[in-house]
Amino acid sequence: MEEHASSSSSSSQLQPSLDDCLKLFRGERDEQRLAGLLVLTKFCNKDDHTAIRKVYDALGPQFLHRLLRTGIGKGSDVGSSDNRDAYLQLSITVLAAFCRVPQIAASEEMINKIPLILEAISREAGSPIIEDCYEYLFLVSTASEEGVQTLYKSGGLNVLASQMMILPDGSHMIELALRLVQIIVIKLPSENVYSEHPTDLSLVVCAVAKQFAVLQNALKFEALHLLSTILSNRYSAPVYDALRLVENDVWSTNLWIGIVAILQNRVAPSHKLHALVLTECVISIVGERWLIGEMNLTGSQVSLPADRCILLILESSRVEIAVLLNDLAYLKYEASNASSNRENILVKQRNLGVAFSLVEKIIKLISSFGGEESTANAIISESTFTNIISGLNETIGVVLDYIRDAKEHGQMKGDDLLAAVRVIGSYLAEAPDACKDKVIELLGYILSIEGEDELSPFYSICFLLPMLCQITLETGGCKILASSGAFREVVGYLIALIDQNNFTSEDNGSIFLACDTILNLLLKEQIKFPSDDPSFIRLLVALSRWAEGMDDASIIMMASSICSLILDLTSEEALLNHPDFTSGDVGNLSKLIRRSFVMCGQLTNSCSDCTQDLISDDAKAEVDLFQIITSAYSSWADRFPSIKQAVESSGPFGFRCVS
Repeated sequence: MEEHASSSSSSSQLQPSLDDCLKLFRGERDEQRLAGLLVLTKFCNKDDHTAIRKVYDALGPQFLHRLLRTGIGKGSDVGSSDNRDAYLQLSITVLAAFCRVPQIAASEEMINKIPLILEAISREAGSPIIEDCYEYLFLVSTASEEGVQTLYKSGGLNVLASQMMILPDGSHMIELALRLVQIIVIKLPSENVYSEHPTDLSLVVCAVAKQFAVLQNALKFEALHLLSTILSNRYSAPVYDALRLVENDVWSTNLWIGIVAILQNRVAPSHKLHALVLTECVISIVGERWLIGEMNLTGSQVSLPADRCILLILESSRVEIAVLLNDLAYLKYEASNASSNRENILVKQRNLGVAFSLVEKIIKLISSFGGEESTANAIISESTFTNIISGLNETIGVVLDYIRDAKEHGQMKGDDLLAAVRVIGSYLAEAPDACKDKVIELLGYILSIEGEDELSPFYSICFLLPMLCQITLETGGCKILASSGAFREVVGYLIALIDQNNFTSEDNGSIFLACDTILNLLLKEQIKFPSDDPSFIRLLVALSRWAEGMDDASIIMMASSICSLILDLTSEEALLNHPDFTSGDVGNLSKLIRRSFVMCGQLTNSCSDCTQDLISDDAKAEVDLFQIITSAYSSWADRFPSIKQAVESSGPFGFRCVS
């Protein structure tokens, strides 16, 4: 229908024409109704809901339904192809106009026509009627819950996904299609939509990514919001898998270009936040290398510098972190009623998690260069590398200040604090000397931080273990852990891991990191520990029981070496007088030490004819551990008669080993 153009026409002149149309609609023959529709399209205003309602009531739903079916080719009197096309265009145009009245759009008659409209879209790609089809679907889907449910159940998402890539860039049709997908993913249960249509959603992402890259109007922001909504959903894993199977990387290149455009221009903070959310999702799909490399806009000769994206992401994340930490500190410690700000705090904590995650991914990318600046410089310039390191140092300092503020306010628990520890640990694992004074000052407190659902510190220790293991290679680092009492937190963490008794490969890595850290501490002669420290007593018990059911030589040798060093701090008599230690534990320790001697004897025999170059790294490590065991055993054997008897009564193992 076209809006009447003559400004000189009055309502008194139009009314008879509308009345004439209404008389035709009430006629007995379809030809009369068809003639009335053709006349109506010449003057009726789409926004005149009163007139539209009168026309709809006079015409009734059945005639338009027959007209639509005839146009699609399903009516009893199909007629010629030219007639069908005319009927189809007329029926869909009028239906779309009717649906501008929300009550009509929400009616059962309109909802039931959704499958036919979807069929028309699939059959008539490129036809002028497609825009009216999309408008009809949008109006009906937004008018009622039944509308969007029918759209979904009728295969609407599949139709939209298959059509969006061929719709003209920036057109009203692509805008409506984009909004229809947004309605589906927001209003319907995510667990169903994402599990049933991962491939369709991946096609939508590819199509919308193109619009996000090429458009320079308000629709660009709608594309951004839809992309971040789809990919940040908790059920989006199947969509990630589907995107990884896409044959080319055009979609990720388009996202790179669109995100850079958002972050390097002055836009609303909410848009920048959505861009960061989207960035975190893309990296989770394709990896950190997506952050670097020259990108060319499709169909353009213009390329963007390789380091543009990573610098923008880092700077934007750093700004978000500084602002969010400041806001959180105010809301938690200074606002008049912190409880009323709970929802605001949760939102800011979620946003902080995104910014922290991006900083961690940048740290991971930089660490993948192996610490060699020459390797990094082959990909990004030396000045860029320096700027990244400088920015990371500054941000970690800001995060440590937030930790100090929490300590001063007596806060020990919080997911925001735990996330802060994680990002600190990620960076210190690669740069253990960064922010050294602040780290030393806060180390004991950091290791005591708990997440909201934790009953005792666990993950905070896990996040810092790589750094702790590195700094304990030096005597200075060991003194820090010993003087702060932080070593007890590491011991407690190791015992907790062992007690889980259902290790994953990640847990095994953490166990050995903790073991290495404790081993480093015990090997430093300058560091003195009390002989009756209860944390070490509990560790003796845990390690001996852990190794009891294991056949892995690395586990047995590691457990035996730590136990041997702890035993050198005390005596059998003192241990048996300790409430946490029993005679059964002495038996377990005896078995552990004896097994380590047997294993090293076997290793010696197998390696006796090998040159040093042919001995595996694992074997060399086990030899080093056995040397620790034998040295410690020589020192304390007489103080542990039960263990000495068990070891030496089993055979003359001797203390010779490959060196």
